[in-house]
Amino acid sequence: MDVGPQPLDAILKSLGLDNEMLVKQSTQQLTFKQVQKARTGHRVSVNIQQKIVSALNACRGDDQYHLGNVFNY
Repeated sequence: MDVGPQPLDAILKSLGLDNEMLVKQSTQQLTFKQVQKARTGHRVSVNIQQKIVSALNACRGDDQYHLGNVFNY
C-alpha cells in the first residue's frame, strides 16, 4: 500500500543525507531498497521503521527523531 511521501524524505533532504549514508550508518541490517520504499511511502514494518530512525539518529549524533515524526502512518 502506498501512503505518499513520508516526512523521512523531507528530513533527509534538509539534512543533506541520502540512502547510502543511512545504510552505512546503520548497525543493523538495513538495505537501500528498504530505505527507498520508506521514503516513497510504501508501507514498511515497524521493525524497519525503527532501524531507519536509529540510523538517522546515528547520522545526527542524537536522539532527536522518533517514529511519529519520521513516518505518518
